[in-house]
Amino acid sequence: MDYRVLLYYKYTTLDDPETFATEHLEFCKDLELKGRILVSTEGINGTVSGTVEATDKYMEQLKSDERFKGITFKVDEAEGHAFKKMHVRPREEIVALDLEDDVDPRELTGNYLSPKEFREALLADDTVVIDARNDYEYDLGHFRGSVRPDITRFRDLPDWIKENKEQFMDKKIVTYCTGGIRCEKFSGYLLKEGFEDVGQLEGGIATYGKDPEVKGELWDGKMYVFDERISVEVNQVDKTVVGKEWFDGTPCERYINCSNPECNKQILVSEENEERYLGACTHECATHENNRYVKKHDISEEEKTARLENFKNLVSQ
Repeated sequence: MDYRVLLYYKYTTLDDPETFATEHLEFCKDLELKGRILVSTEGINGTVSGTVEATDKYMEQLKSDERFKGITFKVDEAEGHAFKKMHVRPREEIVALDLEDDVDPRELTGNYLSPKEFREALLADDTVVIDARNDYEYDLGHFRGSVRPDITRFRDLPDWIKENKEQFMDKKIVTYCTGGIRCEKFSGYLLKEGFEDVGQLEGGIATYGKDPEVKGELWDGKMYVFDERISVEVNQVDKTVVGKEWFDGTPCERYINCSNPECNKQILVSEENEERYLGACTHECATHENNRYVKKHDISEEEKTARLENFKNLVSQ
């Protein structure tokens, strides 16, 4: 394959994120990369796609910068770009936990676990494994036996922990996320909250799935990614589909956004049911005047009325 997708982050000091963002954007555009990069005074968090030659030059440049010394890249082969545009944006945080007293992973973070050590933790009876991602990411795929937080945004995780603190407080906690960046802060937050034994999967699911020894074992489903691929395979040993179709509950790994632009909820839907229900998650969304599916496919009023009857049949089942 001629293209790659890079996933990376580095907690480091950037004195002037705004200037860095402007200059870095030009550098990325010169390499014809596409993707999304966040920068702040606490570091860089990015995922970009480009040719093998361009991504090699990009990685070489960052590794040669003393501020990013030791940066690790997760590399996926690809058939083409995974993004439509290139963005580099300054932010308050490179991953938003929105704490009044922020966590600096360079000063406080959980113990790093290799893929082999993490697999052992998954099998241990005395360990609670908490997914540090959002609920829709978990629903597509997760480690076997892991806890699903009831959150749609990472910044809601601290509140969820406070609500469930009693059941986890005296446990050995291990956490994981896509590439490791969220766990760096989340594990540090747990330590600040008084949890004593906290570990994290070093390099995240992306590293675990490529490890030649564990081969993604004990992972069920697919890993959600924030680019046009939407999902990637992890388990090379005994793949299992855990995603459930929004309407009929059958096995499904196909995510779409609800066709109502004011809703935009991500749901797992088969192509057949996307057509049947006008790409919407509810009858209300299906009847929205700006329904994207209706406009894209130029659905007539007569056909729209006919398909809306499917929602009535759904309720009566």
